[in-house]
Amino acid sequence: MNVEDIVNTVSQKAGLDQPTTEKVVGTIFSVLEHEAEGTTVSSFFDRIPGADALAQKYDVMAAGAAANSGGGLLSSLQGALGGVLGEKAGALINGVAVLKASGLDMAQIRQAGETLIKQAETAAGPDLTNQVLDQVPSLKGHLGL
Repeated sequence: MNVEDIVNTVSQKAGLDQPTTEKVVGTIFSVLEHEAEGTTVSSFFDRIPGADALAQKYDVMAAGAAANSGGGLLSSLQGALGGVLGEKAGALINGVAVLKASGLDMAQIRQAGETLIKQAETAAGPDLTNQVLDQVPSLKGHLGL
């Protein structure tokens, strides 16, 4: 199973269009890439062809990622908190802001996240997927897991 299969399944189950789904999946993968550490996340991405490239395409820490989430006060807070708390917290804050700015409500984000995790478990295995998610417990909370 590759990243396109995951995007297609998430799109169908969450009732989202392809571009929005790709952005959601890429954003979540980017948060995992920045927040999970070491060989665990590398192994996870190795088992899902295209996941790393999608994470980089929607890199939540890239210049302008926060600005693309709508700007304003939220963007300012993201920059300040990301700077104070470091890259890890900044990646999660930016990722959640990008997801919310994509026009989805929390129920849609949770549905997409839940489906993504189930698909990742199928592709990378439940043990490895859970090891990666356990390194980012606050993401699990945002996805309703």
